Amino acid sequence: MLRLTELKLPLDHPPDALRAAILARLAIRDDDLLGVSIFKRSYDARKKHALLMVYAVDVEVRDEPALLKKCRNDAQLKPTPDMAYRFVGQAPVSPGERPLVVGFGPCGIFAALLLAQMGFKPIVLERGKAVRERTKDTWGLWRKHVLDPESNVQFGEGGAGTFSDGKLYSQIKDPRHLGRKVLTEFVKAGAPEEILYVSKPHIGTFRLVGMVEAMRREIEALGGEIRFQQRVTDVLIEDDATGNRHIAGVQLASGETLASRHVVLALGHSARDTFEMLHTRGVFMEAKPFSIGFRIEHPQSLIDKSRLGPNAGNPLLGAADYKLVHHAKNGRAVYSFCMCPGGTVVAATSEAGRVVTNGMSQYSRNERNANAGIVVGITPADFPEASVLGGIELQRQLESRAFELGGGNYDAPAQRVGDFLAGRASTQLGSVEPSYQPGVRLTDLAAALPDYAIDAIREALPAFDKQIKGYAMDDAVLTGVETRTSSPLRITRGDDFQSLNVKGLYPAGEGAGYAGGILSAGVDGIKVAEAVARDVLGLEAGESPREPGFNLIY
Repeated sequence: MLRLTELKLPLDHPPDALRAAILARLAIRDDDLLGVSIFKRSYDARKKHALLMVYAVDVEVRDEPALLKKCRNDAQLKPTPDMAYRFVGQAPVSPGERPLVVGFGPCGIFAALLLAQMGFKPIVLERGKAVRERTKDTWGLWRKHVLDPESNVQFGEGGAGTFSDGKLYSQIKDPRHLGRKVLTEFVKAGAPEEILYVSKPHIGTFRLVGMVEAMRREIEALGGEIRFQQRVTDVLIEDDATGNRHIAGVQLASGETLASRHVVLALGHSARDTFEMLHTRGVFMEAKPFSIGFRIEHPQSLIDKSRLGPNAGNPLLGAADYKLVHHAKNGRAVYSFCMCPGGTVVAATSEAGRVVTNGMSQYSRNERNANAGIVVGITPADFPEASVLGGIELQRQLESRAFELGGGNYDAPAQRVGDFLAGRASTQLGSVEPSYQPGVRLTDLAAALPDYAIDAIREALPAFDKQIKGYAMDDAVLTGVETRTSSPLRITRGDDFQSLNVKGLYPAGEGAGYAGGILSAGVDGIKVAEAVARDVLGLEAGESPREPGFNLIY
């Protein structure tokens, strides 16, 4: 197979135009082209009045060596790379001690799935409920102002990513194509096949629910076990013969203990009580930067018109998204985060007496508003206390303040952009109706964040308006607060993916500070499962560079 890239066609090209373009580009006869599959499809919107679809395709031709020789100067024609996933090994026929996976979000799901596929029969401990029961509890907050601290947007089967836009793209370095393994497993679990080739794949909450259940069933069919409503309250750590600390198991809220020498910590970024417990037990961790801000809502039609021009509304393009960044005069970076086209702003708290926002879309992305986080980067120097847990303390302070500003009933504080920029409280809404449930209370959001964040956002919104006309429109709505953009700490691990000071403990995913979204969390789950398998089987890890940087994408 050969991969041909940068094939450009008009947006509304007929179905047979792609094959014709391949034949023309390669200068071959139709009967020499034996097969075509689309590897990637995107669009080039730089010229809105002549928008182009851009394809990368894998082609099977009659005489591949001759064609490669003829086209040796064509930089866009190469042999198709081998992207097949290969397991690092298989468990013995009668495996001994079973690995534990704590958390069943995207990272925990893929860690458990890979371990099960390799025959290790993992036990998964999830503090929340199964996804459909969890969905009912989540709606309890959104519709009735009733929070279940153990079953909500953050906790339960599927993790926080279940109630999100379901974005399946990232900018992690992925030389082994592990992201392809993640997408392939999603398709096997019921995702549309288009996620394998569209440039910015997404799924949406409703589809994710069924997929998560299908993946759970596969893990169980392979001998794995998923236990819901099983909160880990302690880790059992022993000193080995050489004086090194090693995990020996975990203790549950029920009092039960489970022994294991391999424990994957696939915690979400909101597992604050678990972070505190690990810190008390001396597990090495460090404070890390994250971001705080608001959700902003505009009419989706405004974003479509600005980004797609006369092509707005074309079903091939769907609802338009955006990515914005501004470097403010006070040294702060302000950027759009977790942009949800045609979506809603949702209540995402997991603690009583606090308000947190996030964004969510369904697969159709057909709600009237676009929303995104507009957030400001902060560092541990901004935390109220110089502690590993200082970021959690800041989050809690801001979320408690938002709860008060919202009226103390899980409504969220909100403000029109025009009023926010003018420095006055909002008293009525305009043309943009906020989507946050259970509801909003109009106020002055200047009291919701530190002054440096308010100043930076006030400077950024007019700058963003120069890129997207109407972005700073008076009637756009800000809703607060967005505090859980990523984990406020990192549970530091080494090249072997184990904790730096507790062997057998494998910090993983977003909560541990090693991922930023569904795809990167799934990839990290695969890496950690491989590391566990290597350790159990006594295999050499080989070259294992330190973790590359990643962009946070929900």
